[in-house]
Formats: sequence, structure tokens, C-alpha cells
Amino acid sequence: MAPIIPHVEVISAQSATSYNRSYVYLVSVIAAMGGLLFGFDLSIISGTVRFFSEYFHLTEVGTGWAVGCINLGSAVGALLAGKISDLLGRKQTLLICAFLFGITGLGTGWAESFSVFILFRMLSGVAVGAAAMVCPMYIAEISPAPLRGRLVAFYQLAITAGILLAYLSNYLLLNTGENNWRWMFSSQAVPSLLFFFGLFIVSESPRWLIRKSKTAEAKAILTRIGGSGYAQEETAIITRSFSHEIKENVKDLFKRDVAFILFLGILIAVFSQAVGQNSLFSYTPEIFKQAGMPEDNAFLQSVILGFINFLFTFIAIASIDKFGRKKLLMMGSILLFIDALALGYAFYAQLPGIWVLSFVLAFIAIYAATLGPVTWVVLSEIFPNRIRGNAMSMATLGLWLANFFTTASFPLMKAYLGLPGTFAVHAGICLIYFLFIRRNVPETKGKSLEEIETTLIK
Repeated sequence: MAPIIPHVEVISAQSATSYNRSYVYLVSVIAAMGGLLFGFDLSIISGTVRFFSEYFHLTEVGTGWAVGCINLGSAVGALLAGKISDLLGRKQTLLICAFLFGITGLGTGWAESFSVFILFRMLSGVAVGAAAMVCPMYIAEISPAPLRGRLVAFYQLAITAGILLAYLSNYLLLNTGENNWRWMFSSQAVPSLLFFFGLFIVSESPRWLIRKSKTAEAKAILTRIGGSGYAQEETAIITRSFSHEIKENVKDLFKRDVAFILFLGILIAVFSQAVGQNSLFSYTPEIFKQAGMPEDNAFLQSVILGFINFLFTFIAIASIDKFGRKKLLMMGSILLFIDALALGYAFYAQLPGIWVLSFVLAFIAIYAATLGPVTWVVLSEIFPNRIRGNAMSMATLGLWLANFFTTASFPLMKAYLGLPGTFAVHAGICLIYFLFIRRNVPETKGKSLEEIETTLIK
């Protein structure tokens, strides 16, 4: 394992700049709506599992495939998004994602065969995977360094809002008849339309524009963000970062100067999905039912879980630029280790449902305040400008493959290990992640993307 590269102090005039916060916040919030649809799309299935499993007569393996297949589509979307966003731009790629979100929600909801259901679910995953890569990357590229942590954290806040809306939608549509699961999936079309039309307000990434030699357009956007002095300085810095750019292929990501950064990003992405939150988000009603809670209560408690997830993300937004990325990752992983052990014990000892609910809510609160948002911030920051698109594709590919295996394997793990064993496995992963962060993850708080690149690459 490569050692952490020591911090190099770089002086920048950004700290003295007065930013147009209303504009930066507006475009960041709109871009973050891709995260809302990410969370909505992944979580809406939690309320539909029993109904479509009965409709299509699925086994445990079939149910796991139906829930997990979206992550394979997301892996494809992550791979494609790097090239597409470099070719067409960040904004155009997000418009494509918004369109896909809308049509696939309807297609999944009204599928008459399991094969068609899987097809639309995987296409929906393509949109999720592409948005998961491009949204935080766009926000990071347009944000001034002192604001970047909290602005990229908006993306995770949007994910939690999407999860909450999905749970609420499932609860409200639960008693709408035998087609309730179809309406649950179809409700995705509403936020998709809002995202699509909101994107017309968003400007293109100035870093992408400079890469495409559209310097005047980039400078106009940077001037709007921080004034003419800021635009002049940033344009010069960004242009220098591309001065030695060559045509990148995937194999170039493994060159000596960037291989460790790529490896670091992939492992951060994989661990973020393997710690256990996917088991909770994708199978919440099923978990609560096994704890002895009635179905209506299980759906309502899913809404409470979504609200806790949304609420605690504000802690990360408020603290990430104050305490730093590494400290929050370490704190989150060790607390999740403790909570996962407690949750496994609650099922092992068959404690009352209120204990299960408490440990589940605590797990989600910890994840939302630490690993959830911080992961996207770190991934959006650590890759150099010249390889960011392809490197983000590789990291998010790892993320979605990990997501697939954790969600698809949950029914089998529950059957063979039981819930105590399943959460004990997640606890072990959390502990390994804590040790990995302490040894390998550098601090990126308060640095421009170009300063981070200078620090990490020798």
C-alpha cells in the first residue's frame, strides 16, 4: 500500500474572494436533483418487493436479481458517462439522464413480463450510474474551493431526499389496489420532469469548457461566480492543469503517477456501498416485518428512516468543511462497526422491535452524517483534471458492482446466515474500512482541485 503523501501548503487568493453564492447554490441544487432521482430509484423498490415477487412468482434468487439488477445497469452507466460527459459536456449528459429516469420509471411500473421489468430496471440503472458520476463531478468543477465540500454534500442530501420521497410514495400508494406497486414505480416520472426542465437553467462546467478550448465561455461563468479577478486567476490555473494533457485511454489510468489515486478512489467507492446501508434501504419493510412489526407499521417506519437519513445529512453539510473529510470517514466507519454489531445482536437475542428500530435508525443517521456525503465529496476531489471523467467512471463502476453484490446477496445471506450473521459481516467490513482510511486517505479540505492534484501527484 502506498504511503500517504504529506500535505503541501499552497497559497491561493480564493479565500479573499467574495462569491456569488446565490448563483452557485442554485446550479448546485439543480444538478443535485440527479441525486434525488438516484435515491428515489434505488429505494422505491423496497415497498414493491412483496407485490411484484408474488405477481411474477419469484424465488429468493429471482427477488435478489430483481432488486440488485439496477446496479449492473448503473455500472454500465458509470462506464459510459465518463466518455459521454467528456464528449458532450456535463450538462448534456445530465439531460439524457433526466429523460431516462422518466421513461424507465413508467416502463418498470407497467411491465407485463419479468424480462421487460428487468430490462427497464437496468435501463433505469444506466441513468442512476451516469448521474451518480456526473452530478458530484459537475458540482465540484463549478464550486469555489471554500464552498465545495458543502455543495457536493448537497448531492448526498438530494439522495436522502429521494429516499425519503420514495418511502413516502410507497406508504401513500400502499392501499391503492392490486396495481399499487405499478403506481409506486411510475411516481418516478414526476421528479424526473422537474430535473429535466431545471437543467435548462444550469451552465456548463467551466473546466470542461476550458478543456474544449472555449475559454471565453468558461471565463464568463467564472466571472459570474466570483468576479473578474477570480475568473482570471482560475482560468490561468485550470489552463495550466491541462497544459500537459494527452488523449487518455482507460489503460492510462494505471500509469505510475495516478495509479494509486485511482486505486484509492475505487476502494473508497466500494467500501461506501459494502458497509450495510444497502441492506437497510432496499429491504426495510422486510427487515421490520421480521422484527415482528405489522406491514402498515413497517412502511410507516420506512418513512421515519428516510426522514432520519435526510435530517442527519445536514450535519455533514455543516461540518465537512470544518472538520475535514478524513476525520468524518474515520468517525463514521467505527461508529457503524459498533452499531452493526448491536443490530446483529438484537436479531440474535430476539430483542423487541423497538430495539431493532433504534439500531436501524442509528445506523442510517451515522451513515448520513458521515460516509454517505463524504464519499461523494472525496471522489469528486481526488482525481486530476486530465483524467477525472475516466477515473470517476472507474470508481463509480466499482461502487455499483459493490452495490449489486450487497443488494442481490442479501436474501441469500439472510437465508443462510440469518440477520445476525449478515450484520456481523457488515460490521467486519466497517472495521476494515476504518483501518484503511486511517492508513491511506489524505485530507483535501480547503484546497482547490488543482492544489489537490499538485499534492497527490509526484
